[in-house]
Amino acid sequence: MKTFVFEDYGFDAKTGIANFKYSYEDGMSFEEKIFYSPPGEYEERALERALFLAFLLVGTSYFKTFPTPNVRFAKGRIDKWQADFLNKVYGEGLSQFAFENELSRSDLAQFSATTETVEFEPVAYSGQGRLVLESGGKDSLLTSVLLKNQDDDFQPWYVSYDTAKHPNILDDLGTPLLTATRSIDIEKITHAMENGGLNGHVPVTYILASLAVIQAVLTGRSEVLVSIAHEGEEPHAMIGDLPVTHQWSKTWEAEQLFAEYVERYVSSDIKVGSPLRSYSELRVAELFYQYAWSDYGRRFSSCNRANYLQGADNAELKWCGECPKCANAYLLFAPFVDYEELKSLFNGQDLFKKESLQHTFKGLLGIDGIMKPFECVGEIDELRYAYHAAVNKGGYGTLSFEVPESDFDYMREYLSQSWASDSIRLL
Repeated sequence: MKTFVFEDYGFDAKTGIANFKYSYEDGMSFEEKIFYSPPGEYEERALERALFLAFLLVGTSYFKTFPTPNVRFAKGRIDKWQADFLNKVYGEGLSQFAFENELSRSDLAQFSATTETVEFEPVAYSGQGRLVLESGGKDSLLTSVLLKNQDDDFQPWYVSYDTAKHPNILDDLGTPLLTATRSIDIEKITHAMENGGLNGHVPVTYILASLAVIQAVLTGRSEVLVSIAHEGEEPHAMIGDLPVTHQWSKTWEAEQLFAEYVERYVSSDIKVGSPLRSYSELRVAELFYQYAWSDYGRRFSSCNRANYLQGADNAELKWCGECPKCANAYLLFAPFVDYEELKSLFNGQDLFKKESLQHTFKGLLGIDGIMKPFECVGEIDELRYAYHAAVNKGGYGTLSFEVPESDFDYMREYLSQSWASDSIRLL
């Protein structure tokens, strides 16, 4: 049975390049590089700890080629808490991958402590200010708009994939956009797949958050804001006792674990969390309509298919009008946005009437036992409520099937990290 090896990681301060290396003991190897802007002064001990966290998480992209319970560290050591943390990441975080490849939890990595002492003690850190992860979607744009409205000192940050391009909408946030480029080892992954390797979804939110912690240290920022509402909690299926979710790394449990890791092993002076965590997806849609629609409503997109496939040109964001993300966004915004206005984003189509999307809507709304799509989408009861709110509002058509009523309370406030929720104010 193969053994996956965490080989090495490093950072070149002259070029701003971070690299992460992995291998299998049969000789197959991978290297991922992250291109940051060459830094000025930064706290080296904090950076070393942030790099190690990213080293642990970036590995999921390469581990998935030949998943195995056997792992080994050629560089670095982990204690019991870190081992438990990684068993969550390489278990729950890879649950969709496991489900789609018919794997069990026992097929995935089994981490155990390699040291009884802590490899990295947390360090004192003197940075200040906020780094805000941006994508061009409603959640992250809303965070930046609210921070801008309160004259906050924040730095929007975007990760591109090889192209070094970004959505043009991010140039209009009122403060210059900072970018980094993630160069995934596509050549080696492709070679692995040609030789029987697997592919599938990884906990990308965790990966990006870890890269953001590096960026925060390089630029002297102390808070990393990831814009995630109450989502990802509703499992799509089960593999034994393993809940299958599309994006475990977006859950409240995952946010708390990540924040605790940073506090334990990087610095208690660096915080990572979501200012939108206490809101439902539907409430975020309403807030986006209230605060951001006038400036960004015709320019944003949450559609992965049209904008975020590797190598895609996403300078001008679009909606494909065919995928679960489009159907989900249509449901969330329909209660608040004028019928003709919302249709205009989807080439004049009322998606409720679109025949090719009826099966997708059944999955989103929990009809006929159809599985909820593997995407970042609202909860079933939430989307049922949104649908009926839109139809009752008038203008919108109806789906080809009956949708149960829902008493979902979209104004309910969920648990969150208080410092993150307090970072934004509704004026």
